[in-house]
Amino acid sequence: METSTPALMTDHYELTMISAALKDGTASRSCVFEVFSRRLPTGRRYGVVAGTGRLIELLRDFRFDPAEVDYLRSAGIVDETTAAWLTSYRFTGDVEGYPEGELFFPGSPILTVSGTFAECVVLETLILSVLNHDSAIAAAAARMVTAARGRPIIEMGSRRTHEHAAVAAARAAYLAGFASTSNLAAGRAFGIPTTGTSAHAFTLLHDDEPTAFGSQVAALGKNTTLLVDTYDISQGIRNAIAVAGPDLRAVRIDSGDLSVLAQHSRELLDSLGATETKIIVSGDMDEYSIATLAAEPVDMYGAGTAVVTGSGAPTAGLVYKLVEVDGRPVVKRSENKATVGGRKIAVRRHKPTGTAIEEIIYSQGVPDHQANDRMLQQSFITAGEVQPMPSLIESREHLRQCLISIPWEGLKLSSGDPAIPVVIVPTA
Repeated sequence: METSTPALMTDHYELTMISAALKDGTASRSCVFEVFSRRLPTGRRYGVVAGTGRLIELLRDFRFDPAEVDYLRSAGIVDETTAAWLTSYRFTGDVEGYPEGELFFPGSPILTVSGTFAECVVLETLILSVLNHDSAIAAAAARMVTAARGRPIIEMGSRRTHEHAAVAAARAAYLAGFASTSNLAAGRAFGIPTTGTSAHAFTLLHDDEPTAFGSQVAALGKNTTLLVDTYDISQGIRNAIAVAGPDLRAVRIDSGDLSVLAQHSRELLDSLGATETKIIVSGDMDEYSIATLAAEPVDMYGAGTAVVTGSGAPTAGLVYKLVEVDGRPVVKRSENKATVGGRKIAVRRHKPTGTAIEEIIYSQGVPDHQANDRMLQQSFITAGEVQPMPSLIESREHLRQCLISIPWEGLKLSSGDPAIPVVIVPTA
């Protein structure tokens, strides 16, 4: 069931804490929460911050409408005091963090939320839901873009995830460098270029393949892509060129040994005079299968399931932890889950050539600025007011530049250490 506002993304336990804090008087204590990852997913050398633009819009509109408060009250989840607090809820604190498209590493304070305990803790589930999903998609997509070596990738994963997640995934993939999406809702919402081809069903609908191709070309012109592997790929290519002519825009192959088929298809297209007809391959593509086709005559890829599921890492592993109360650092000491207390300030240090060499995180300290240092955090919300945010295009370019800046070893698909080390300078 859908909700009218993002407010019911709140978890039950968050409202339990708020009810208790309102009762004992601690709800109004000044607090700082931070979002970070303790470790990167297995095999990853960097993370990508994504979803911040979506998140800030959701925080701006975060309200509990009367029907939602009535539900919480009637279900016995909140008492009257808490219900009244929820009814008047407005976030009046500050949010700052890494811009979308920034790389992050274990311990990076990618989002800092400051305000009263109650107004900050109620946002935990929404914040983690958005950032964990979008950052996971963007990291996987960025690896695919690197593997593609400049060849365009189409995001085609809408049928492999939740209908709302599909739109967010298309946005995250485009942020990471994908060329387009097949998801029209994402195109409308975020201005992402959309593209698509027909499915096997369209070919099977017609009495034979030439008839199906002829129908598609008649409707869309020769600047279309014909799916040629419904029956026999070689004959499909011959039929496609016979119907559309040698200036057909592209053919798509969705199955089989793509390495062999791409070579064979290029040779056949060239022999038919279709030297400019592009070859698009799809079918469970991920960064590894894309990399294996680097030397083959493939012009474009279509990625679906792998990208919308984070290519084996469906969450970025981000957590939201309280690090400061009334200006005093607080820490969690649980085994394997310890935190570093105090508000953090993060700096990315670079060589004069622009190559990133380390990330330095200061805990309640003043950064020791050096030449070629770059401050990583920026203000998103100040005293409840949303600040100007980068556009999706600007964030996309920011990520491209960030990936250029890390050592080349950090772009490898194999397991290894994070692309750059993180140094935490403790409280002075």
